[in-house]
Amino acid sequence: MVKITKEAALEYHQSGRPGKIEVKPTKPYRTQTDLSLAYSPGVAYPCLEIQENPDNVYKYTDKGNLVAVISNGTAVLGLGDIGAMSGKPVMEGKGLLFKIYGGIDVFDIEVDEKDPEKFCEAVERIAPSFGGINLEDIKAPECFYIEDRLKKNLNIPVMHDDQHGTAIISAAGLKNALEVAGKDISKVKIVVNGAGAAAISCTKLYCALGAVKENIIMIDSKGVITSDREKLTEQKKLFATDRRDVHTLEEAMVGADVFVGLSKGNILTQAMVRSMADCPIVFALANPVPEISYEDAMASRPDVLMATGRSDYPNQINNVIGFPYIFRGALDVHAKAINEEMKMAAVHAIANLAKETVPDVVNDVYHVSDLTFGPKYFIPKPVDPRLITEVSAAVAKAAMDSGVARHPITDWEAYKKGLMQLLGQETKLTRKLHDTARLHPQKVVFAEGGHPTMMKAAVQAKQEGICDPILLGNPDRLHRLAQRLKLDLSNINIIDMRADQEQGRRATYAKHLAEKRQRQGYTFQEAYDKMYERNYFGMMMVEQGEADAFITGLYTKYSNTIKVAKEVIGIRKEYETFGTMHILNTKKGTYYIADTLINRHPDKNILVDIARLSAHTVRFFNEEPRIAMISYSNFGTDETGSPTNVHNAVAEMQERYPDLAIDGEMQVNFALNKQLRDDKYPFTRLKGLDVNTLVFPNMSSANGSYKLLQALDPDAEIIGPIQMGLNKPIHFTDFECSVRDIVNITAVAVLDAYVEKLKRSALVLF
Repeated sequence: MVKITKEAALEYHQSGRPGKIEVKPTKPYRTQTDLSLAYSPGVAYPCLEIQENPDNVYKYTDKGNLVAVISNGTAVLGLGDIGAMSGKPVMEGKGLLFKIYGGIDVFDIEVDEKDPEKFCEAVERIAPSFGGINLEDIKAPECFYIEDRLKKNLNIPVMHDDQHGTAIISAAGLKNALEVAGKDISKVKIVVNGAGAAAISCTKLYCALGAVKENIIMIDSKGVITSDREKLTEQKKLFATDRRDVHTLEEAMVGADVFVGLSKGNILTQAMVRSMADCPIVFALANPVPEISYEDAMASRPDVLMATGRSDYPNQINNVIGFPYIFRGALDVHAKAINEEMKMAAVHAIANLAKETVPDVVNDVYHVSDLTFGPKYFIPKPVDPRLITEVSAAVAKAAMDSGVARHPITDWEAYKKGLMQLLGQETKLTRKLHDTARLHPQKVVFAEGGHPTMMKAAVQAKQEGICDPILLGNPDRLHRLAQRLKLDLSNINIIDMRADQEQGRRATYAKHLAEKRQRQGYTFQEAYDKMYERNYFGMMMVEQGEADAFITGLYTKYSNTIKVAKEVIGIRKEYETFGTMHILNTKKGTYYIADTLINRHPDKNILVDIARLSAHTVRFFNEEPRIAMISYSNFGTDETGSPTNVHNAVAEMQERYPDLAIDGEMQVNFALNKQLRDDKYPFTRLKGLDVNTLVFPNMSSANGSYKLLQALDPDAEIIGPIQMGLNKPIHFTDFECSVRDIVNITAVAVLDAYVEKLKRSALVLF
């Protein structure tokens, strides 16, 4: 675990703009008209609409996506009663988590009031502003009264996350841990160390799952809570035991199946763990120091199933797995409350998600490749991108089924897609690519079948119905790798191009290649030897029609791949070269950037081809190309070097394609700033248009530009490289590509292959 110093934490909070969150406008505001619409006089119209129908507040304001994180600072993290103002950094941090995980806007509100009645009155008066209220860091027992009263008096979701967040996540973890251990929740003996808000709520939820009160022992700072103890709170009375033979934690642990710690560090010993039943479950959730360290618990006995609140050990019980998505689902149906049905739906959704195949992005973050349901993974990781769709949808549906939803969801698939787009997990473009590819799946050869990333991408593409994958590689090695990665290759074709039974195919491919390249000095033997190489063999499968598309590049250098593609597939006869394009999906829009990988120092003729290929490719994605050809000069201001090539290429393109929106040479700021460009250069063919395609003067500038934008905007989605200009659908990756990147390229390759088939059958004209 990274050591956090005081100095580093203070610098983080004060550097740049102080704090962690800000408010940003969501509507235009630069003109007088914008301001008149935003405020007076235009704002009066939505006000009157809301007055006529209060539900219109969700239509015309941010209420439906706005949560108040409210605290009085009486139980802040492990700091205790430090006051409302001192707790503000925590509330801002909670707001940050709401935003990055759930896409939810937050105002943090610190109320300087310890009296529960007055605190509730303050919250009730500001409640109309919000779609939900997250109570935070309020001490027990006041927190119970505060939440109960606000839930009763308000018609929006109210949840005290310190109680229910931990309860929901730990209940999901307990459900799965019991399944791994092969135990029945109705029969297990549970020890809960701690009797605060979180402990009470957790135990209630365990009972809702089927735990029996008589099998539960709860312990507070005075020892085992027994029914004969005086002055018990109403909450503690719920779990007071009638047993008189246990008084201490040590005695309670003997024969226990489950320990849940919500107390303080280092109070559970190895001897206590050894005294538990077979396959004991230990949830040591005190943070940052657990009730027993992971190392000590595992050393005490090999069969222990362990969870902590820390991210550096398996099975982290982290509230962020729950609250952003619970509120997301509640807000999206304009729920009146967060009820028990919604909380239980979240428990089951989280538990079920841990049993699904783990996405590559999760494995990458934790630097592992073998996360599968079992002792070391029975709760999803906080970074799992599926949480927002699975948990939010489950909560929203439970709200509808239990009658607290005011805005029902009818298309769940569309709802989940919208959630993914909300957090940038995918865009409308990628969803359209995948949806279209699923309608026309093609046979795609994956060259580096033995690369874990390539294999995962092929399996995922198969599962999504995008393609029928063909993996090149030794079957035994591939199946061993698949077994280690927990991947199913049962319906995936594997071809060992070096196997003896492939002699006939290699000979056929070699004969074809030798005949095709005989004027370039190729002999049959030379061509046959090349058929032992994955790129030659795989591309020949496409060339011969035994496959529809080919993907390579994780191992191979571009220079070698380009050479093979030219020899085997060839460049379209109407072009002198081929190129690549990267698509950048940004908050500002979608941009097509060329040529990013192939042509290092293009002359005028090559630039013309790149511009033509770019126009063709942008149309392939159903957009009208608006092309700016980039340089460091504007419209002839520099008459030497690369600007001349660009200038002359533009002139030729404009002459040959008078209806194409293309101009240059121009600097990139003029390309992307329509007003600046039109004011300074009103004569351009791009006047009044937003540029979507950038053609750079050389590969260095194109490659550097897209990687710079990617580095500066981690939320931007990159699709590519996309091949332009080869005779067949041959597409490239690079060693940095993720599984998702390769699946996106696969979708492009499938569509490329499908369009090629249509062209060959003369059903459409391009």
